[in-house]
Amino acid sequence: MASLSLTTLTLALLFSSFSSVQSANNNMNPIDSCWRPKSNWASNRRALADCAVGFGTNAVGGKFGATYVVTDPSDNPSKPKPGTLRYGVIQSKPLWIVFARSMVIKLGNELMLNSYKTIDGRGAKVEIAYGPCITIQHVSHVIIHGISIHDCKPGNSGLVQDSPSHVGHRRGSDGDAIDIFDSSDIWIDHCYLARSADGLIDVIHGSTGITISNNFFTNHDKVMLFGHDDNNLEDKKIKITVAFNRFGPGLIQRMPRVRLGYTHVANNRYDQWGMYAIGGSANPTIFSEGNYFMAPKRADAKQVTKREVKSGWTKWKWRSSRDRFVNGAYFVPSGYGTSAPAYTKAQSFKVADGSMVPALTSNAGPLSCAPYTSC
Repeated sequence: MASLSLTTLTLALLFSSFSSVQSANNNMNPIDSCWRPKSNWASNRRALADCAVGFGTNAVGGKFGATYVVTDPSDNPSKPKPGTLRYGVIQSKPLWIVFARSMVIKLGNELMLNSYKTIDGRGAKVEIAYGPCITIQHVSHVIIHGISIHDCKPGNSGLVQDSPSHVGHRRGSDGDAIDIFDSSDIWIDHCYLARSADGLIDVIHGSTGITISNNFFTNHDKVMLFGHDDNNLEDKKIKITVAFNRFGPGLIQRMPRVRLGYTHVANNRYDQWGMYAIGGSANPTIFSEGNYFMAPKRADAKQVTKREVKSGWTKWKWRSSRDRFVNGAYFVPSGYGTSAPAYTKAQSFKVADGSMVPALTSNAGPLSCAPYTSC
């Protein structure tokens, strides 16, 4: 009888544990549920590359390359040493870049990434801060995951190496945390971004095929700019998915601000804003779906949207579907016809009702991951 009771108790505990894990998994968004429950993530890091959704789904990063381990936080922009982050990201071959330990990397000048690179901060606390930050220019297939990028400064005029065989003269970056220029198939996931001299993420000059997901943004004015200027017609091809991010305290505007192209803003949490949340000019298409908008206390800042023109915007396709509005927040729609993203089967994902967003974004930003346990 005692043995039976012990067996019953064991089964009950196992069922309870399974139910807890299952409940946690059910609260994960589609990206996280693809890889986080697996305890072998550290020995199977490249599985992450199969988990992107939206327009950046095709980004493979360094999935088909070797592993490169960053052991040295120092930086030499014109002659990078083996073991440093810069030495890894400029290589011509695909690389999956990881970190031997936690480190703060203060770059001497902007970090120019080559194609087919993954920067994977899981298992360490990695910060790029207090100097120029990341430039993704004329490349494709880049994944940046699980790092903090903050307190970025403008770059300097000077020599910067961007491939094993090329050192070029740079005029100095603007001070963005991440600048994406004429690039495609890019995925930015589970990063912390704050306090930079210019924007946190700029996507300009025809960059497309981009997903920005699971990031934590805070303490910044102009958060994200999609499109260089109103007359830069190449930006009409911009297609960006902004999903499962948390726009935290201390943000003012541009979450995002869109010019000319298309943006799907889905299942993001907005913890207030100073001026507006979603804005744009030059007739962009914006589909806001299943977001959670908490308006600030100020009566004159309740509107989610802002058109950067005085007239002519009523035909722009800006739509809201299943968004949740709190504290008086409201979205001003416009235009006619569908604004759905027209994803391929591989790009598509289930968008939840806005009421679910606090749970789906509760782990935005870098995660504390330990080997042999789920993340």
